[in-house]
Amino acid sequence: MSETEINPTFSESTGLPRKRFYRARAHSNPLSDSHFPVPISPRHVDYSLHYPQLFPSSDRADSSRKVQFADIGCGFGGLLISLATLFPETLMIGMELRDKVSEYVKERILSLRVANPGQYQNVSVVRTNSMKYIPNYFEKGQLSKMFFLFPDPHFKEKNHRRRVISPFLLDEYAYTLEVGGIICTITDVEELGDWMKSCLENHPMFEPLTEKELEADPVVMLLSSATEEGQKVARNGGQTFQAVFRRIVPSDQSS
Repeated sequence: MSETEINPTFSESTGLPRKRFYRARAHSNPLSDSHFPVPISPRHVDYSLHYPQLFPSSDRADSSRKVQFADIGCGFGGLLISLATLFPETLMIGMELRDKVSEYVKERILSLRVANPGQYQNVSVVRTNSMKYIPNYFEKGQLSKMFFLFPDPHFKEKNHRRRVISPFLLDEYAYTLEVGGIICTITDVEELGDWMKSCLENHPMFEPLTEKELEADPVVMLLSSATEEGQKVARNGGQTFQAVFRRIVPSDQSS
């Protein structure tokens, strides 16, 4: 009897988990209290749980190697899976609040590791609330790229405080990004796109990439095509609104 016959949540043809068994509400309330373990500090993150082939034990012998890419609200992990082979030497992690969705990404990664020996060892996922616990996972200047793809728009003005891009949260993101690090955002909601772009433009520690830089970055091309949400927008002929900015040193501190 095959594994897929024993476990119908996996596709018999691909060996990957079936999304329909992991469906959840499109969005969660980021201000509610959920129960899951949270590391006390970045040095308490157990890399052996996330990257067992690269970190066989939890003592972090190779402490110089750390996560560099973070996909915030990673959904079903489409971007992460694409990035894992594009940047095989880079450790990356997805952060997802919905338990069923994060479990799907975990199973998807494990299945891809089995089907492709030696690959996808650099990618993982954690169920957490990134609006609360970013500093628990990443040190100052640790990340080189952060992704915020198709976040919850929280249309009502009273709920704008729940948006994952805000002046306050950008302070935290700037702390965890290295100087020169990139923050990528994209949405199919024009008002939210304007909001995120305005927040970044008005923050002293970020500047927009030039058109030439955007065209030269292979990651930018994936923003609208690698995720389930982006593919849905493309199928429906919708528009997307992206803002890609670089972490800089404020002018009043650079002299």
